[in-house]
Amino acid sequence: MRLIIVFLFVVLAGCTSPSLQGIFEAPGAAPAALPAPTLDPTPPPAPPTDATTVDQFDTTTEEDRAEATSVDDSTEAEELGVTIASLGPPTEPGIWLKTPLVTELTPGRITFNDKSINVELRPSGGSAGSGSQISLAAMRLIEAPLTGLPEITVFRR
Repeated sequence: MRLIIVFLFVVLAGCTSPSLQGIFEAPGAAPAALPAPTLDPTPPPAPPTDATTVDQFDTTTEEDRAEATSVDDSTEAEELGVTIASLGPPTEPGIWLKTPLVTELTPGRITFNDKSINVELRPSGGSAGSGSQISLAAMRLIEAPLTGLPEITVFRR
C-alpha cells in the first residue's frame, strides 16, 4: 500500500514537468497564451494580467476606435445575416466579432441600433444560428450593454 501511495506522489509530481504539462487538456486545444489570428498588422496589446476594469481590459487606441467608427456606407458590402452576440473573452484585444457567418478571417462591418462600425470578422467554428461573440472594444463602440445579447447585422466588406 505504501508503495502505491509513493508511486502516486511521484506521478503527480511529474505532472509539473514541462514535458508533461498539458496532458489533461483536450486534444488540439491551443495554449491560452497564443494570440488570436488577426488582420491587424499592429494589434492592440493584451490587457495587463491584473486588469479589473473595463478601461483596463480595452487596450484599443484612439486611432483603432477612430478607424472602426469611420464607416463608409458607399463601399460595397455583402450582408451576411443577423446574429445574437454575447461578450467574448475580454482578454482578447481588438475590435472583432467571432461568428459562424464566416469561415475565414475577413474585414467586415456590424450594425446595432443605428450604430455601425468596422470590425474584423473571425470564424467561430460554430454551426449556423449558434450565435456570436463580440469583443469588449466593439461592444463599447456600438454602445450595447456589456451584459446584454445584442442582435447585430453583419456585413462582409
